[in-house]
Amino acid sequence: MASSTARPRTQDDRPPGGDVARRLLDSAAKLAYDPAVEVDWETPLDKRFHGASPEWSTLYGTAYWDEMTEEQRRELTRQEAASVACTGIWFEMILQQMVLRDIYTKDPTGAEVQWALTEIADECRHSIMFARGAAKLEAPPYRPHRFALELGRAFKTLAFGEVAYAAILVAEEVLDVMQRDWMRDERVVPFVRTINNIHVVEESRHMKFARDETRRRLAGAGPLRRRINALVIAIASYVIVTSMVNRKVYANAGLDERRAVREAKANEHHKAMMRSSCSGLMEFLASARLLTGPALVFYKRAHLI
Repeated sequence: MASSTARPRTQDDRPPGGDVARRLLDSAAKLAYDPAVEVDWETPLDKRFHGASPEWSTLYGTAYWDEMTEEQRRELTRQEAASVACTGIWFEMILQQMVLRDIYTKDPTGAEVQWALTEIADECRHSIMFARGAAKLEAPPYRPHRFALELGRAFKTLAFGEVAYAAILVAEEVLDVMQRDWMRDERVVPFVRTINNIHVVEESRHMKFARDETRRRLAGAGPLRRRINALVIAIASYVIVTSMVNRKVYANAGLDERRAVREAKANEHHKAMMRSSCSGLMEFLASARLLTGPALVFYKRAHLI
């Protein structure tokens, strides 16, 4: 009679991506943060500081920026940083649902599922951290516009495989570059610098996994599937990036909203900052053959390329 005891998992039995997941689990065990403890939530907001590096403001380099007082500039960057944080919460909620759905039927004793659960736990802490950070910046709870919210609702329900992981990668990579600047900038209020440092360190693991999963899921994909998914990823990227700064930040900073929106849309400096921040991401998407002609239309509209 055959033994009823399950045999040990061998190297050949392990799911693809398991080696990467095991290394990321080891990394998370060695270096992880608790924002409730690490971030200084008690010290009152010091309004002598910016909320983000001024060069990342959507109005930096415009005629309007030149007319603003230093106080207005600092208030604007605080409102913009809060808007980016709120958009981050929105997408992290989408991310968590996609990852949970992806691992729903997989082996929970495997490293891949355990890493996915670790990533979800990270994102829960990040969302709370961003929410508390936005509140401390004295900003309202910014939300993407209704159309983006409904597209997100559909995307989190329908996206799977390389579409889900590549979209996750886009959102994380765009945030990563700007936050690396903010966390080193002494003009930025200290508690925001701490938030950015925590996010950069922990998201570096998430980006590694997203890149690995995107490559793995695309292995053997036919040309039609690749073209369709490239377009879906590009549309999702466009919605994410264009939702980062809510137009209400300008009025809340005491500015003329219509003029600010008009000048922000024409701001070549900010467009150049976005393109430079996404050079590595675009190289990856190109190597994965996801920069098709139709996809490029949306990346160019979002000023990512």
